Amino acid sequence: MITLYHCVNARSFRVLWTLEELGLPCELQVLPFPPRVHRKDYKALNPIGTIPLFLDGPVRMTESVAICQYLVSRYGPSDLEVGSAEPDFGAYLNWLHFGEATLTFPQTLVLRYSRLEPEARRHPQVVEDYTRWFLARLRAVDAAVADRACLCAGRFTIADIAVGYALLLASDLGLGEHFSAGIQDYWQGLQARDPFQRALERQRQAAQEQGVSPEPIPLAAS
Repeated sequence: MITLYHCVNARSFRVLWTLEELGLPCELQVLPFPPRVHRKDYKALNPIGTIPLFLDGPVRMTESVAICQYLVSRYGPSDLEVGSAEPDFGAYLNWLHFGEATLTFPQTLVLRYSRLEPEARRHPQVVEDYTRWFLARLRAVDAAVADRACLCAGRFTIADIAVGYALLLASDLGLGEHFSAGIQDYWQGLQARDPFQRALERQRQAAQEQGVSPEPIPLAAS
């Protein structure tokens, strides 16, 4: 049985969404954010205290995009994966890592220095600078979806999940008001997918059952 340690709308949502797309069951353990502060016993499972922690038999993984790649390879074949012989294989890999390294990283600084740090350590200039960083790099997504519904290979893939999570976090941070019309259309299309909606409902139910706030990270932390 797959076990996923998760916080509401954290990076682990990518994994939960992928599991729903694949129709794979899992044991979902929802923790308060950040777990290294609110659930210090979690470090016995994951010494760095980050989310996600993914267990599949002897397999232990902590990087959300890598876990998505593992799932589609291990439990495929699936159209969620782009094969090495397909013309868009390079674009697929690039978007997978763009979603995390380029689009999610700057938002973690916005989150930290606007919501998570004590008042005395909050830094409006960092928040402003990295908001601009994120929005500037979002233009690449805007261009990619100008004439198509998905990022590559003519179909929905985990590259869309990687980038889609960055849009989810941006929406939770209040940055969605800056989305272009093209990004808004793309994001609405992702949210309309049944597996996305099932993942939202699954985390909500699990959070309530396990006594954890169902509020997204930025709202729970503010």
